[in-house]
Amino acid sequence: MPDFLSGSRLSGLKNRYAFLRESMLFIIIWLLLCLLALLILWRLTNAKITEDTNELYNMAFADATRIAQTYAQHLTREVEQVDQITQFIEYQWRQEGGKLKLEDLLKVSIFPPSLLNFVAIFDRDGLPVTSTISIRGLSSAADADYFKFHKTRDSPDFRIGTPTSGQNGGRPVIHFTRRLDSADGSFDGVVLVSVETDALSALYGSASMGNYGLLAAAGTDGLLRIAKLGNGAVPALRRIPGFNSPEGMALLKGTEWFDDGRERFVAWKALTGYPLIPYAGLDKDEMLMQHQAAWRNYRQGAIAGSIFFLLFAFTGSVLSMQLAWRKHQTNEIRDSYRLATESGEEGFFRFGAVYDAHDRSRIVDFIVEDCNERGAAFYGMTRMELIGYRFSRLLSGEKKEATMDVYRSAMETGFHDGDFSVSPNSRLQGTWIHRRLVRSGSGLAVALRDISHSKAHERELSRMANEDALTNLPNRHWLMDSLPAALRRAVENNTMLALLFMDLNKFKNINDTFGHAVGDELLHAVALRLKSALRPTDNVVRMGGDEFVVVLEPVVSKDDAAEVAERIADAFLEPFKLSPGKRSVSASIGICLFPKDGDNVEALLKNADMAMYASKAGNHARYCFYETELSHKIKVKREIEQALVQAVEQDQFVLYYQPRVDAYTGQMRSMEALVRWMHPERGLVQPLDFIFLAEDTGIIIKLGELVMEKACAQIAQWMEQELHVVPVSINVSARQFNHGDLRQQFLSAVRRFHIDPALVELEITESSMMGEQASVDAQLTAFRDCGIKLLIDDFGTGYSSLSQLQRLDMDVLKVDQAFTAELGETKKSQVFYKAIVSMAHALGMSVVAEGVETQQQFKILQTLSCDEIQGFFISHPVPASEMSVLMRKSSLLPVSAG
Repeated sequence: MPDFLSGSRLSGLKNRYAFLRESMLFIIIWLLLCLLALLILWRLTNAKITEDTNELYNMAFADATRIAQTYAQHLTREVEQVDQITQFIEYQWRQEGGKLKLEDLLKVSIFPPSLLNFVAIFDRDGLPVTSTISIRGLSSAADADYFKFHKTRDSPDFRIGTPTSGQNGGRPVIHFTRRLDSADGSFDGVVLVSVETDALSALYGSASMGNYGLLAAAGTDGLLRIAKLGNGAVPALRRIPGFNSPEGMALLKGTEWFDDGRERFVAWKALTGYPLIPYAGLDKDEMLMQHQAAWRNYRQGAIAGSIFFLLFAFTGSVLSMQLAWRKHQTNEIRDSYRLATESGEEGFFRFGAVYDAHDRSRIVDFIVEDCNERGAAFYGMTRMELIGYRFSRLLSGEKKEATMDVYRSAMETGFHDGDFSVSPNSRLQGTWIHRRLVRSGSGLAVALRDISHSKAHERELSRMANEDALTNLPNRHWLMDSLPAALRRAVENNTMLALLFMDLNKFKNINDTFGHAVGDELLHAVALRLKSALRPTDNVVRMGGDEFVVVLEPVVSKDDAAEVAERIADAFLEPFKLSPGKRSVSASIGICLFPKDGDNVEALLKNADMAMYASKAGNHARYCFYETELSHKIKVKREIEQALVQAVEQDQFVLYYQPRVDAYTGQMRSMEALVRWMHPERGLVQPLDFIFLAEDTGIIIKLGELVMEKACAQIAQWMEQELHVVPVSINVSARQFNHGDLRQQFLSAVRRFHIDPALVELEITESSMMGEQASVDAQLTAFRDCGIKLLIDDFGTGYSSLSQLQRLDMDVLKVDQAFTAELGETKKSQVFYKAIVSMAHALGMSVVAEGVETQQQFKILQTLSCDEIQGFFISHPVPASEMSVLMRKSSLLPVSAG
């Protein structure tokens, strides 16, 4: 073979080999590049799916934790409210000696209807005694677990029961119970508050938890109390999770924990102070639903990319764009999920700093780079409208530059957090905003939250703390906070300040006679009068009860304070229009001046108070300025008050008796019990010297009980001596009559001393019976049913009308001694007296003339057909030993009476 042929063949073989080698190398390189690209692609895809899965788990646990914590807060508030209700009822039960009526509490709306099913009290035997629903629908609780629990435990433990069928159509309820104790500490029953389980979880549903989201609460005893799904169904739990920590989270397998076989992200948060552990679970499949679609897209993209790489290597750039698009889709899905799950309370912004073109260290503005919809809504815009906006365009008014300085400062310091009020011309929605700025890279992360509601709540709390609810005047708390600043202003301005301490005269009489509602009505009217009498710079404060303080500033001289006091006194000349009619009320005013009468708040109030007492003691003078000697007078008065309290405690009182006799035969018909104070140092003290003080201080109630006891004991003693005992009448003050338990006190006394109730008579003044008509009638009827005679005392000095006398149906009418004293002086006096006697007789009442002192008065009364007489003409009040002598006489008429 020729050499060139063999060389050519060899060269061809080499070229072919080189081609094959290069082709194979190219193919190998191509395949390696494709395999490397595929490997990188699949690794990135799997890494992204893993990353999204981890992020989803974290977000799911975070959402479950947030819901569990929110539900724990909600459940804590509801359980605390129920706990407070049981404590309040337990306290009222003890205060009222086991006679509490829940129906009365229901009328004043103390029970929130949205929360409670019903409230009931069971006595020590388990029988229902009072309830907010009909007792007929309640059965005995003697065999109930909660009843046995409290009965066998001497503890005030608050017990939370397990769900049971309620009285409301069988819907599940939870019984919250507390033990009731009697005065001696023994078991007295159980208070039960029934709450529907739906009321404890009504704030949550499918919108916040999905259709299969779980909301539940279990006791620390391992028993389930509450359970519901987002779609409203009741889940079936195979067992109750046993949590080893007060709070936490876990992924619970469906086949192990739930009958529906669905896995859930569960978080729990134990309640503080209560044996409940609320927990929330978000369904895993629902949480994964949107991401599973994205993950399928990832895998399909990887397959398409693999095919794309195998066919066309140069399409890698297209695949990169596709991967970028896939990433964009993933971010879009994530952002959508973030917007769907964010709380909606805060607006979030990303602000980029805009620097001066000539000075790169100086920030001239900011630009909105990103925000959420809630943030855009703060400015009345959408997110797309707001992005790209210059911050300066969102600002206006006088606060514009100050706001920019705050943002510049945050860029320098890295942080700013605070509240600010929104100016009226601002584009921001709301009145108060909480703002937090955090430096992030070359810009700021900004969070805004509307706190208008909480600020309004704070203002309302401040108003409630500083304002009297009845009169809408500032209260004592406001005065003690504001007065020191007023004193400082007076010092700085070299002026004076005056305090007028004011107390209403006879307010207690109106309050006791007509009831607290009329008393409140009067206080409200007084507040309006006072404000109308003051200058614009002055303030009037209600200290409590019927006491008011007027702060006058500035005051140049003593005459300024006197002028205002005169105006206040003149304002009280006009009678007040109240529900029962017009009533005249005056005021006692004490005045002290700063700095003359005191250099601090406590001294000024104390001295103004003393001046007010001096005004009251001076026959209700219009006003009185503080003087240093007033301190001694007030001290003496308070010593008498203390001595009077001690006198009641040590029983320093004795009873004297004054007989009432038949106006014609002189035979003793009855006698009046009159109290005297046997003072250890001053001797026998007459009623005029201490009764008014007992009325003002409220000691009259205990003193009245003491008189009642002594009179009944004396009747029993006379009966043992086999004397002819006649009825003894006892005076009852307005405060006693309206105290509420007067009838029970009388019955207790007559039973204890085994005397006939007919031997006790009650003398009641006209003013005592001017309260609510139904209440007065009921009390009088109750006394009359017991066999006790009722007498109208001091007739003619009160408010009685003929129609009222007819309605009251009294037994005896005692004409005040002021009318008896006029007999024989003028003809009109006899005409008036005869009219009283005729009217009383027509109404079936006998008539007693009080204060008969002369034979002339006695003779006139006989001609006027008066039934009985009482007074010095017959006998002075005498002690019980002397009354025994008078009781043995057949007639007590003097010999001169014929």
